[in-house]
Amino acid sequence: MEDEKARFLSELAERYGPALERFLTRKLDNPADAAEVAQETFIRLYRLEHPDQLDNARAFLFQVASNLAVDQLRRRSLHFRFLKAEIRDIGEGDVVEGSVDSASPEQILASREKLARIYEAVDRLPEKCRQAFLLHRSSGLSYGDIARELGVSVSSVEKYILQALKECRKALSVYYAEGEQEEQGPGSQNP
Repeated sequence: MEDEKARFLSELAERYGPALERFLTRKLDNPADAAEVAQETFIRLYRLEHPDQLDNARAFLFQVASNLAVDQLRRRSLHFRFLKAEIRDIGEGDVVEGSVDSASPEQILASREKLARIYEAVDRLPEKCRQAFLLHRSSGLSYGDIARELGVSVSSVEKYILQALKECRKALSVYYAEGEQEEQGPGSQNP
């Protein structure tokens, strides 16, 4: 049974694999992402009980690939929007590398406190999520390199990094909320 399934999928990959990757490269505008999505497509097919009994395996293959590509594009868009927001936030008064000499002691202290909150948030992340985030941020590895290092898919790496960024953002939003409460003083109410 497994031999039949493997043989069927091997034939399908040989027959449609190159066309599928070209299709995905046009959709994703990135050959590496296209290869990753194509691989995930065949994995999804492999998980089916009887892929050899599909009415139109080629159509199913391309539909699954198209759906995965749309998911990839959504994640990419969400990731870029998040990064753009982070860059915008940094530009609005945070101390950035290179400007420490002109920063006040209060700005330096605030930056250190924010960094401590981020470290705490990263320490609380699940192990693979933390590893992916640190490999990306500290070592500058690409998502593909991180995926190979951790033995996961590129889409998993994207999810891990997005989760880590969300947790860091949440930690900073709590930090800012606490700062606003301190500025208002005890007993004061929000307008």
